[in-house]
Amino acid sequence: MAQKQPPNPFLLAADNPAQLVAFLHANPTVASAQDWTGYSLLHAASSYNHPTLLRALVKDFHVDVNITDDDGETPLFSCETVEMAKCLVEEMGANWSVKNKQGMSAREKIEQEGDWPLVGLYLGGIEDSSAPTQTTTGSLPPPQLSVNVTTIDDPASTADTNSANPTEAEVIDPAFKARIEALAARPDFQGEEGQKELRNLVAEAVRGHVISPARDKEGEAEADRDFVRQRRE
Repeated sequence: MAQKQPPNPFLLAADNPAQLVAFLHANPTVASAQDWTGYSLLHAASSYNHPTLLRALVKDFHVDVNITDDDGETPLFSCETVEMAKCLVEEMGANWSVKNKQGMSAREKIEQEGDWPLVGLYLGGIEDSSAPTQTTTGSLPPPQLSVNVTTIDDPASTADTNSANPTEAEVIDPAFKARIEALAARPDFQGEEGQKELRNLVAEAVRGHVISPARDKEGEAEADRDFVRQRRE
């Protein structure tokens, strides 16, 4: 009789984080595993937006929150939501200033790619608060910001995890979106005053006026998985 193969921890990190935690309690050395590119379970937890799994890996299994892959990138580089970035930086103590092999920080890479503008702006706010005398001209968001703002979870839409349309979880508050678009249309948007107002808008979102409260229920893993897969197709 063929011996049963152990589960793939990286697939569990995406599809069933609760089962992965149970597996790790029986096989704790796997918690720090990395694939051939250096991709770790922490990178997966960050990318797939599983904060409970991330906390377990760091607190229970003592995985280095600043573990790097072959590109020199920590799990912070994989964040797609402000919620996860806050979990890494504010709860787990992740080092936001780490540079990858291209010499870019997580904030710089995220802003360059333009996929998750609010994550980049949140990290930019962390940098600004740590270096208040530093000029902001070197950390301007990319032009895509004005059109890539539909990545905030709406509390009402995320409550319906059985929706057949995954993009319903991406609805942004219309009034907030209008404020960002109006600001982006101003001639001084790329200037110091425009950037200051943009930072203030993002700070307001992070405080909870627009972004939904942190979701920390493994029962939402299915909705998280469908959401991420839809974004990557």
